[in-house]
Amino acid sequence: MSHHFPLAENILSDDVQKEPIRAGFGRGLRAAGEANEAIVALCADLTESTQMHLFRDAFPKRFVEIGVAEQNLVTVASGMARAGKIPFTSSYAAFSPGRNWEQIRTTAALNEQPVKIVGSHAGVSVGPDGATHQMLEDIALMRVLPHMVVVAPGDSIEAEKATRAIAENGKPSYIRLAREKTPVFSTEESPFEIGKAYVLREGHDITLLGTGTMSYELLVAAKNLEQHGISAEVVHVPTIKPLDEDTILASVRKTGRAITAEEAQAAAGFGGAIAELLGEKLPTPLKRIGMQDRFGESGKPDELLDYFSLTGAKIAHTAQEFINSVPRYHQ
Repeated sequence: MSHHFPLAENILSDDVQKEPIRAGFGRGLRAAGEANEAIVALCADLTESTQMHLFRDAFPKRFVEIGVAEQNLVTVASGMARAGKIPFTSSYAAFSPGRNWEQIRTTAALNEQPVKIVGSHAGVSVGPDGATHQMLEDIALMRVLPHMVVVAPGDSIEAEKATRAIAENGKPSYIRLAREKTPVFSTEESPFEIGKAYVLREGHDITLLGTGTMSYELLVAAKNLEQHGISAEVVHVPTIKPLDEDTILASVRKTGRAITAEEAQAAAGFGGAIAELLGEKLPTPLKRIGMQDRFGESGKPDELLDYFSLTGAKIAHTAQEFINSVPRYHQ
């Protein structure tokens, strides 16, 4: 199993510390820029929203405002990468990769250029902006691209670490950020490495696998399940590609059942990645929690997460039904 992952204090209490994941990205990019002058930043007219203004203000000569032209955003970035720079591009995930997937595919991924695509405001927790801006398909779109690294940090502290890590990995990379304040469950001491998953809580009845904002909700769900006599193991999977197969398989081998949770389409995304892994290496009953073949709606972030059954309490209920209906699988 993976190494120790310190959790923040009081994370399951009402006064849990919250901060937008995108704020961690902003700090991480600025720190990466201080460490490496080859890093440049390009934005499509959403500099404050994506927190890229922290880099822009620190390094104005290394920042390019492309304007509302997402195809141009990544194409220019690929050219800069070819010239030896390490470009970060930021927009809302609905537009990048939503609008410019072909340019990402052809100029960055195919040419193996280290363009970093930062998709902010992903998931239904974007809230009032509604279905057009609630990007749910990005995990599926990006993980299917050859050479692309796909990371969905669990909180703002991890987003900072992930940003610094992809800055130095030499590969085309996608990082997925949420808009709203979400609980900070990790600490500065918690490990983060691209391609690693982390056991946040040990258990033996079922494995709960989460990515991005959902990993915290799984900790809430596990506490809820404990009150019903169910011992749930929680595994945080911030890197969707490449997957930490060893950590995931070790957990599922122990528990014999698995649930995935993502604030995205359950089809083809994180849940799809786990289904492929288990189908090929450890056939196991699997329940995929996420958006079920539908778009989001306008509403308050908390309302929407509850409505689409993506809260810890609702996930615990889904998990109970699943446990009651499927046997544990053991080799």
